[in-house]
Amino acid sequence: MGTLSYGMTASLDGFVNSADGTFDWGTPDEEVHDFILEQQQRIGTYLIGRRMFETMRVWDEDDFVAGMEEPYVQFTPIWRAADKIVFSSSLEDPGIPRTRVERSLDIDAIRRLKSSSAKDLEVAGPTLGAAFLRAGIVDELCLYIAPVVVGGGTRLFQEGLSLNLTLLEERRFGSGTVFLRYGVLS
Repeated sequence: MGTLSYGMTASLDGFVNSADGTFDWGTPDEEVHDFILEQQQRIGTYLIGRRMFETMRVWDEDDFVAGMEEPYVQFTPIWRAADKIVFSSSLEDPGIPRTRVERSLDIDAIRRLKSSSAKDLEVAGPTLGAAFLRAGIVDELCLYIAPVVVGGGTRLFQEGLSLNLTLLEERRFGSGTVFLRYGVLS
């Protein structure tokens, strides 16, 4: 059975992007990126919304990857080897291998996928993450807190969401980024 985690980089004030939609402030340095790569090795399926998919799909574009610097290019084989489920009512054809589109969120289907998975699953994106959290199917939160306050944007956690957590792991990086892994109790 796979563990289902919700993971993202967020500002210290709890946003995944700035008010203008940018998130360049969350770009990891080499030390953080190496740690993220290590964590991502265990993921067999990414569960993502359309906007997150549009951001991440570049890892399937050879021209994009060819222009990347090390160590960032090292994420490519991890992304390409994983299955991807995109939840979207508007995306027709994802256009990349190992990727399918689901028009609606079927929580029971996700539970079945989770229980039959040999590898872990990760949901990314605050809207989809909130739906998974509200359904009670997320096992862990894996958060990278960047040392920046952006003052507005898209919240990591939607208003009204209440969770009981237990700290499982923490790590501080030289850049000031902090990794926090919490178990979701309820």
